[in-house]
Amino acid sequence: MAYASASRRLLNLPPSQRVTFFTSTRGFSVLNRPPPNYEGHVPLNVFERGALAAGSAVMSLLNPRRGDLIAALGETTATPYFIYRLRDAMLCNPTGRRILRDRPRITSKSMSVEKLRALPENTVGQAYMDWLDREGVSPDTRDSVKYIDNEECAYVMQRYRESHDFYHALTGLPVFVEGEVALKAFEFANTLLPMTGLSLFAVTRMKPAERSRFWHTYLPWAIGNGLKSKEVINVYWEEELERDVADLRAELGLERPPDLRDTRKTLREQRKTAKEKSEKMSGLMADSP
Repeated sequence: MAYASASRRLLNLPPSQRVTFFTSTRGFSVLNRPPPNYEGHVPLNVFERGALAAGSAVMSLLNPRRGDLIAALGETTATPYFIYRLRDAMLCNPTGRRILRDRPRITSKSMSVEKLRALPENTVGQAYMDWLDREGVSPDTRDSVKYIDNEECAYVMQRYRESHDFYHALTGLPVFVEGEVALKAFEFANTLLPMTGLSLFAVTRMKPAERSRFWHTYLPWAIGNGLKSKEVINVYWEEELERDVADLRAELGLERPPDLRDTRKTLREQRKTAKEKSEKMSGLMADSP
């Protein structure tokens, strides 16, 4: 009787949920792996997921330029709760629901570089292109999602991943470690994805002055703005390209942090000036009788 009741409840589920149920509950091994739920999907059992999460966490800390490891860490730690929470946040928002329905992709093919460059100054599209050019980044560098079982949640992760450069453009934070960690802290407060929080361990790779600047300036900015601003996953970037970037920040409730590149440049100039003064004083003292 209990088996029959459980079977009826399972048959009442939508087909997509039935697939997820079987994928998550049926035992499997490397030689007995269930079929993929979407193109490129790689089903993992609990042990494989845990091992991949641990391995990618350690190796990405040792080599933060390995985007594939960071991507694997993001996917293996996002389930079973966090990516569903982010998907539900999109379903609760009218724009988020349209994004889930339309499934837009952010690539160099879907966004014309020539049109973006022709946009007026201070627009979202121009800010995005300026940031890509300045940092030497392409929208085609994002790996495809493959370790999240639910197909819709896999798209949510892909959307977050492809929107990451827009978050950079909106905040002005650069791609080197100090800027990336600051942006990841903002994303953690805004999205709750574990990988973004785990990325804060990269603070250990910073120089003492950078760590001090992060703890006293950029972490407070990241947590405060991440919590108070609207969920950035619900921004339909393709429809905001011609909008004034300051207006979009105001609508989201997002304040731009101090320019990190300018801050570092000013400090370098100050150190250079101090060094030149010190050398000059040493020369005068050496010439004095």
